[in-house]
Amino acid sequence: MIITNLSKQRNEFKEPKVLKAKPHWQGQNLSDTAVKGKDNKMQDTATDSSIFNSLNRGRVAIFIDGLSLFHTALQLGIEIDYVKLLCHLTNGSRLLRAFFYTGVDISNEKQQGFLLWMRRNGYRVVAKDIMQPAENFKKSNLNVEIAVDMITLAPYYDTAVLVSGDGDLAYAVNAVSRMGVRVEVVSLQTTTSESLIDVADCFIDIDSIKAHIQKDSNVGYSYRTPSNSNL
Repeated sequence: MIITNLSKQRNEFKEPKVLKAKPHWQGQNLSDTAVKGKDNKMQDTATDSSIFNSLNRGRVAIFIDGLSLFHTALQLGIEIDYVKLLCHLTNGSRLLRAFFYTGVDISNEKQQGFLLWMRRNGYRVVAKDIMQPAENFKKSNLNVEIAVDMITLAPYYDTAVLVSGDGDLAYAVNAVSRMGVRVEVVSLQTTTSESLIDVADCFIDIDSIKAHIQKDSNVGYSYRTPSNSNL
């Protein structure tokens, strides 16, 4: 797994409301080993388990841009196992909440069944109706919702895990960083905005962890649509 450490000044006046003691990661470097990166910045390499286990991440909040993750999975040629993903990103830390942001087509029962499954398996789904522009290309953007949730909840978590490569979220990441929050960005390096990497505390190339989060070929989800759910 490739981790990019970016040094920045922390706001020392902010004490986490959840933890009595300051997390061990504040003011420390993850590693002193430098490797060559595409932006010639200091980078650290470590195994996936050792990097997270060596940190006291405090309480973790996860923010997943569903559309960004969908396109990343297409590029990698994998299907995401969302139970594995949640467990891997949490990695034994105390989870405050895991948000999944996505556009929805209310006429798509398969998608409705998937989102119902997500809600019942550890995710807080934030959905917005898909708009259909004149060129007949359906799209939705939930960057505002992601940014608002990250900033609003910042006093209640110590580490934010942002699964997105959209540079429009760099300002929100920088804002919560100034509040003393550690931010880990997880995305495909080749499609992630440099501005987002620059303001994150570390960057995780999702290509390096795909073996841990992809769905097994012989295992499928059993989604129930709202129409056949008895709850």
